[in-house]
Amino acid sequence: MDLRIFTEPQQGASYDTLLTVAKATEDLGFDAFFRSDHYLRMGDADGLPGPTDAWITLAGLARETRRIRLGTLMTAGTFRLPGVLAIQVAQVDQMSGGRVELGLGAGWFEEEHKAYGIPFPKEKFGRLEEQLAIVTGLWATEVGKTFDFHGTHYDLTGSPALPKPAQAKVPVLIGGHGATRTPRLAAQYADEFNIPFASVEDSERQFGRVRAAAEEAGRRPGDLTYSNALVACVGRDDREVARRAAVIGRDVDELKANGLAGTPDEVVEKIATYAAIGSQRIYLQILDLHDLDHLELISSQVQSQLS
Repeated sequence: MDLRIFTEPQQGASYDTLLTVAKATEDLGFDAFFRSDHYLRMGDADGLPGPTDAWITLAGLARETRRIRLGTLMTAGTFRLPGVLAIQVAQVDQMSGGRVELGLGAGWFEEEHKAYGIPFPKEKFGRLEEQLAIVTGLWATEVGKTFDFHGTHYDLTGSPALPKPAQAKVPVLIGGHGATRTPRLAAQYADEFNIPFASVEDSERQFGRVRAAAEEAGRRPGDLTYSNALVACVGRDDREVARRAAVIGRDVDELKANGLAGTPDEVVEKIATYAAIGSQRIYLQILDLHDLDHLELISSQVQSQLS
């Protein structure tokens, strides 16, 4: 079971804070550092000092880290034109020496679009499908040849399809709870399918849909990686768990029911239930980015039991 660190910087984090967490992620032996792609805080957080851009952040981290994978859960399809996104991700992949992964979703948070003047189209899923075709198509085009795409939402003619990523194939992550279109898109384009904040039962059901869609598309279901994203709140004892839950404004019982909360042994046991239904990787949503002791505890007493 791979454990990856997943952050939500829109809730309040500077680049320096994210850099500190990314370096701790690397030093403590975690597999990857991922971040959300949002421009507006959610809930009661003050969001200070303000949002950071996902791909600018990852470009900086690409030069400041050496081993960990870097990526997004999920890049919002409404934020960037697909040709521009393909260039950005390819460049960051080059800057990292081939350690980037692209999670791409349709975009959903209407308020942040209003706050920063970003168009919020009604038809987002069709756009996402075309974006996936364009981004992967640009990267797959041989050097010296051109790429054309004529769709409902985007039109590209004679693109040189440059630059290329450092990796021969940048892993693409697709995720969500949708019962029909999401599994179909994952079967067509994804290297990894991720379901965020879902129970074991819902995860098993959705993984089954993706596996069935992969078979229907002529792919082997085992060619995809299956993963979960879950909030983490781990403590050496009940008091420490309660303290960490209070800091992030969550209830311990709710966290235990819907996330990975409790002592290290409790969390290892909960992770095992996800592994049993086919989850191979968990993105640990870390909401208090100043509590590096939390990461150290997870590394030394949770991750150590999974390797």
